[in-house]
Amino acid sequence: MTRWLALSLIGAAAFAAHGEQPDLAFKPAGNETYAFDTGALRGTLRSEGRSIGLLSVEHIATGTRLDGNAYGLFSHYRVFTENRRYGHGAWDWPSTSARRADGAVEVHWAAAEDRPFEMAAVYRWTAPDTLDLETSVTAHAELTAFESFLASYFTQGFHASTVYAGGGPEGRPAFRTTELDAGYWQAFPRDPQVVTMIQDGRWQYPPSPVEWAIRDNLAGPLGIRRNRDNGLCAIIMARPEDCFAVMTPHEGEGHGSLYLSLFGRTIKAGETATARSRIIVRPLANDQEAVALYEAYVKE
Repeated sequence: MTRWLALSLIGAAAFAAHGEQPDLAFKPAGNETYAFDTGALRGTLRSEGRSIGLLSVEHIATGTRLDGNAYGLFSHYRVFTENRRYGHGAWDWPSTSARRADGAVEVHWAAAEDRPFEMAAVYRWTAPDTLDLETSVTAHAELTAFESFLASYFTQGFHASTVYAGGGPEGRPAFRTTELDAGYWQAFPRDPQVVTMIQDGRWQYPPSPVEWAIRDNLAGPLGIRRNRDNGLCAIIMARPEDCFAVMTPHEGEGHGSLYLSLFGRTIKAGETATARSRIIVRPLANDQEAVALYEAYVKE
């Protein structure tokens, strides 16, 4: 057992020994910013009224900082329909937020003249190391091949990025590594059909157009950012019907990012569609533990 895994287990045992329940509620911290301290993780959600994800996130047992960019973890970045991008990203759109009675936080983006849809997101801690996110979109006009690109940016300690895909040893699913020789920006699609959507021109708009190197098909929308110094992992997943690709730069690239391409279908006018995703932060003894966490999530 690694030292850091032992620390996490000791922390969990301490809660149980004292009969304490972890505090999984977000707390108001001024100007639509919300603080959290679950006993395993602490930090904030939103900043100065902007919806830019989880910020200043610290794994308490190890003292490890996770987020490494001004836009944090689980932030809503690019939004697309077929061959169209809506502005720079949802980071820049005006949004409102409110804390729910159960301690979750709901964010809302209104429709605009150049955005014929409204979006909402609910952030909820379901365990001290587990955050669930529900993203929904209500179409005011038909949205062809709609995509919400969910971004997470990690510190350089989390330079190892792997994605659960086919094409492993003897063709079995495995976590595929992301060395530079496989491409600078790498996309693992759900199936060959969604590659057409990835390549329909949505990623060619300046600034920062991206050419995605298409890798093996997903075994499930599941990726890991791993801190090799202490074994701490951020395990990111979504329901298979809600996510059509997992994307990442090559291992060691400066963004330290991992992305989920959510929705990936046409949403009719008047329809509301929902996509669910989850991030878990804990040490892993092996990759199979991450697969077991994903399989349990899918069954919920």
